[in-house]
Amino acid sequence: MATTIKLEGEARTEFGKGVARRLRVAKKIPATIYAGGTEPAFVTLPMRETTLALRHTNALFSISFGGETKMAVVKDVQKNPVKRIIEHIDFLEVKAGEKIDVEVPVFVEGTPKGAAVAFVDIQELKVRADVANLPEKIVVSVEGLTDGTKVFAKDVVLPEGVELDVEDPEESVVTVEVPEDATESTAAPEAAAAPAADAAAAAPAADAK
Repeated sequence: MATTIKLEGEARTEFGKGVARRLRVAKKIPATIYAGGTEPAFVTLPMRETTLALRHTNALFSISFGGETKMAVVKDVQKNPVKRIIEHIDFLEVKAGEKIDVEVPVFVEGTPKGAAVAFVDIQELKVRADVANLPEKIVVSVEGLTDGTKVFAKDVVLPEGVELDVEDPEESVVTVEVPEDATESTAAPEAAAAPAADAAAAAPAADAK
């Protein structure tokens, strides 16, 4: 479930590219906390701690600045395309007990039968959950599933308190099938065995001469 991460920030009153550059030199990240119906809050956050915190998917942030604290989730992260450092973060303020929609990465566990392999058709699944109970990942078990089996969105087992929120519950999330190269590699030895068997059968006839 969601990890609550505390960040100590500062209120931000200056804006513009020049200010953003100075903040990055000072190892700080400019951020904006949006809230429905009210003015957004502008803050700066410590670069190292924030960068490490963003490794957690769907984390819940407790951000303190200017004598107040806001609970928020990440809405968008802007990175430098070359240096890959974080240039700006947009947060969405949330309240205790509130439910929000989030996209959660899908993983598989277990081993299908025979030569079958599990393929993830949807990398992220959209769900609705309490802000204090946001899942970091969704795991689909493929243990013992056979070739041709599909796990649909409606069949995915979700953590307690988490609801599926997709347009098509019949959409395939995971497909189990035997890869074509595996089928070809199995057929190749059989094809090679046929000429060998013919040669063995012809050998006695040649000896009889």
